[in-house]
Amino acid sequence: MLNVFTLVNGRLFQEEIESADGLAAVRPIWVDLEAPTPQEKQWIAARFSLAIPEDIVDEDLEESARFYEEDNGELHIRSDFLIDDDATSRNVRVAFVLKSGVLYSVHAEDLPVFRLLRMRARRIPALIEDAKDVLLKLYDADAEYSADALEGIYDSLELVGNGVLKQEVDDKAAAAALAAIARQEDLNGRIRRNVMDTRRALSFMMRSRMLNADQFEEARQILRDIDSLDSHTAFLFDKINFLMDAIVGFININQNKIIKIFSVASVALLPPTLIASIYGMNFRFMPEIGQPWGYPMALALMAASVAAPFIYFRRKGWLR
Repeated sequence: MLNVFTLVNGRLFQEEIESADGLAAVRPIWVDLEAPTPQEKQWIAARFSLAIPEDIVDEDLEESARFYEEDNGELHIRSDFLIDDDATSRNVRVAFVLKSGVLYSVHAEDLPVFRLLRMRARRIPALIEDAKDVLLKLYDADAEYSADALEGIYDSLELVGNGVLKQEVDDKAAAAALAAIARQEDLNGRIRRNVMDTRRALSFMMRSRMLNADQFEEARQILRDIDSLDSHTAFLFDKINFLMDAIVGFININQNKIIKIFSVASVALLPPTLIASIYGMNFRFMPEIGQPWGYPMALALMAASVAAPFIYFRRKGWLR
C-alpha cells in the first residue's frame, strides 16, 4: 500500500496512490509504503529517483547500517516500533529515508503509532511543517504509546497480584498467573528495547545537525520523556520477579502438602506393620495366639498403633 501525505492549510492530507500518474501529480512531504509491491517501488524510483532495496527492513542488519548518511545527502534510519495487541506483542522494523525534504517510510504492517500521528495531524493545525517534523512526531507518539503500554502492564500485574496475594492459590490459578506474568515480562522487555532504539535514533538526528533550534529542543524533550520511562520498566521488572517468586512459593507449599500426606501416612502405618509382622511369624511359643482373645487383641493393638500417631500429629498441628 502506497500513501502520500501533503500539507494543506497546515494539516496533513492523506491520499492513497493506485497508479504512477497519481503519484506524479502530488508533491508530498511524507511517502509511506506499507508492504510495498515491486510495482510501487518502481513508481517511487521513477518519480523520486529513490531505489528501495528488498532487504531494507530486514532484522539481521548490522548495527552500523541502522543510522547513516549517504554521500548524496540521503539520511537512512532503521527503527523498531512497538505493537501491543490482544494476541501478542512484537517490535516491527521501519526503514526511514530522508531525501530532498521528503520522508519515506517502509514497513511490513500498519502500526498504531502511524495511525495516531495521522489522526493528530488531521485534527491539529500547524502540528507539522516539514518532513523532519513528521519523523520527530512519530518518535514522540512512539514514546507515548510505550507509556500507555506500561500503564497496561501496571493494571495487568495489579489483577495478578490481587488474585495471588488475597486468596488461596491452587495449581490451576498459579499456572494462569504465571502465564499472565510471562506475557507482561515479555512486553516490558520489548518496551525497554523500543525506547532504547528510539533514544539512539533521536541521538543520531541531534548529532547529524539536521534539526533546527525548535526541532532540537523537541528532540531533547522526547529524550527526557523516554528517560522517565526507564525507572518504570525497572520497577516493573522488580514487581514481576516478586510475583513470580510468590507464585512459585505457593506452588511449593501445595506440593509440600501432598508430600506431608504421604509422610504422615507412612509413619502412621509403621507400627501396625510391625505388629502384623510379629504375629504373622507363627512362633511356636506364643500363648496368646491360642487364646480366644489373641487375634482380636492383635487387631486392637494395630488399630491403637495407627490412632496414636494421628492423635500426636493433630496435637502438634501437623495435619492442618
